[in-house]
Amino acid sequence: MNLDQIRNFYEVAVHKSFTLAAEKLYRTQPAISTQVRILEEELGEKLFDRIGKRICLTQAGEILFPYAERLLNLHDEAKLAITELNTTPKGKILIGANEATCIYVLPQIFALFKKKYPEVQISIYRNFSKKVVDKISVNQLDFGIVTLPVANRDLNVLPIAEDELWLVTSPSHPLASRTAINLNEVVPFPIIFHKAGTTRERLMKHFGKLWEKLNISMELASIETIKKFVSIGMGISIVPKSYVQNESEEGTLRLIRIRNLKMIRKLGLIYRKNRYLSRASKAFLEVVEESVKGDHKTV
Repeated sequence: MNLDQIRNFYEVAVHKSFTLAAEKLYRTQPAISTQVRILEEELGEKLFDRIGKRICLTQAGEILFPYAERLLNLHDEAKLAITELNTTPKGKILIGANEATCIYVLPQIFALFKKKYPEVQISIYRNFSKKVVDKISVNQLDFGIVTLPVANRDLNVLPIAEDELWLVTSPSHPLASRTAINLNEVVPFPIIFHKAGTTRERLMKHFGKLWEKLNISMELASIETIKKFVSIGMGISIVPKSYVQNESEEGTLRLIRIRNLKMIRKLGLIYRKNRYLSRASKAFLEVVEESVKGDHKTV
């Protein structure tokens, strides 16, 4: 069994076609078929079945496939590691985060990173924390920045920021003159919440039976949209304090502490434990660690 045979087998399995595998590898179809046949003879098992015009893996093929994928990934990682030795970080890193994190957390980190490593391209996958965790789990992203905690033992987790949830109102709202309120005092007023996400789920638990009494007037997908509607008096909301800090200082929104809602939203950088980190990825991780130390984990 050699790597060439494994690569031929893998491409046929992925494309479910000897013809497409041959095109991908720039080889003839008979050459691909010969390599697969030699591999089958060595293993003593048939790896593919033909059902009409379709090709599918046999039981032996199903067993071999994940090993083939790992072998090819290790081969590529080994080549990359040697190639990157003593070179300036280049290439691309893929990062997942939700919209608010992209607006309020990542710009500062990205600015530091791009200043040090201008040749590295950053690509953002924007979605809720749960979706980002899923993408990381199947090895489709290099890093994710998500709401903690994350219950996945296959992931490394680096806490990077934390923020307390406060009530936000328009300057003309009846509660705007208050510096602190109790949770039950928000019940009579129209309130705007995020459509989905970990923070919303935690808020539902904190409100308990009060949740059913809330006058939820809107459910929006964007923190920026929520702030806009709150500012024109369409309702109140509960958001991370730092996300409204600028508007609070400008006087366009009011921040009010909720006495019996001590809820801290924590963010963490996550990545797979067994994922090979390119020089670009290692450089990004180092910048995030430096940023965390400098900011004392506060957004």
